[in-house]
Amino acid sequence: MMSNNKDAKIDVAPPYRAVSLHGVSPIPNHDEAARFDFLANFNKFLSAELGAGNKLAYDKQVLPAFEKQHGRPPKDRFEIRHAMNKDPLHQLWSASKRNSMEMRQQNGRSMVLRQLDELDAKARKLNEGKASLILNADIEIPRYQSAVDIHCMPGSYHGEERSGDISAGANYDCGIFATTAGGLGALSDGGGMALAKWIQKERPEWTPRRILDIGCTVGHNIVPLALAFPDSEIIAIDTAAPSLRYAHARARSLGAHNITFIQANAENLSQFDDGYFDWVQTTMFLHETSGKALPRILAEGYRVLADKGLMFHLEQPQYSDDMPLYEQFIRDWDAFNNNEPFWSAMHALDLKDEMVKVGFARDKLFTTGVRAVVDTDIFPEAPTGENEDHGRAAFWHAYGAWKE
Repeated sequence: MMSNNKDAKIDVAPPYRAVSLHGVSPIPNHDEAARFDFLANFNKFLSAELGAGNKLAYDKQVLPAFEKQHGRPPKDRFEIRHAMNKDPLHQLWSASKRNSMEMRQQNGRSMVLRQLDELDAKARKLNEGKASLILNADIEIPRYQSAVDIHCMPGSYHGEERSGDISAGANYDCGIFATTAGGLGALSDGGGMALAKWIQKERPEWTPRRILDIGCTVGHNIVPLALAFPDSEIIAIDTAAPSLRYAHARARSLGAHNITFIQANAENLSQFDDGYFDWVQTTMFLHETSGKALPRILAEGYRVLADKGLMFHLEQPQYSDDMPLYEQFIRDWDAFNNNEPFWSAMHALDLKDEMVKVGFARDKLFTTGVRAVVDTDIFPEAPTGENEDHGRAAFWHAYGAWKE
């Protein structure tokens, strides 16, 4: 619950105006920046002060009542969810989180639409005539993407206000700041920076010939790798054309000229030969794929991965037997309240087993932790812990394997 310590330090998210700008960044007016500042700090409050009340409510009220009624503790995260959904404090927290996401989308979308003509013109200037942007109108948006507005984003990643625009990508990019409370840095590329830092530490002499980034969205995680490996050929794929238009323009404006953005479905990578890539990766993508699509994506990734190559997936930790049921319940919130319908089932999988099924040797599998790298000159108090939803924005579990 809220602290009674009057001397407690208030941890305030950095102002939205401090966010670095690139060539297609939506420019906020005063009110839009103020709304994002409010939402960023509201999310921190929900995660820390108010979020702590969830565990108190569970320990002091919900769990004892459940055990009295059933004569046993809850057997899984779903029973905890049904019980907690009746608790007034949890109802307040959950409704506030949902409204925060909806407000983020409303503010970002109105900000983008206000200046869409200008943003589209900037993107066209950066994109036109470039062989490094390959769109394919024949690529069908998978139903697991088209059937739901992922995390409440109108039209999801592929929606267009008008044909050929970048509205979905621009909205997604500007809103990440509010959701993560600045935990991914000024360009929201802390995940990509962490990837580059991790591989340079693990294999300091290694320069991959080709890297494949699956589900790249606006490219904020692949640009840092492209800049770290300027001599590598990088392919970034997604099924959403508006996000790719934005991602390509964003990357070009940031000086990443060795990325080719391709509209493609990772379930079928037949345009690439066996063993074409030295590194195949996803970043917070697998939880947005269906139970049927995920093994196909892993299988295709394995096929196009060269011997001695790396497969690397950044995600939240899987729901293992070692993870308390209450923590599973809290992490599951997005599946039932934030338009992330595949979150729960995906995190219940054993990703190591799934990777073994597609061909990896079990002794070549590994897991590690990867923390976002942010610009401490602008964000001096970058998150250091893994604290419910806000901390999760800055820390991931990586599931990887080296191919024999």
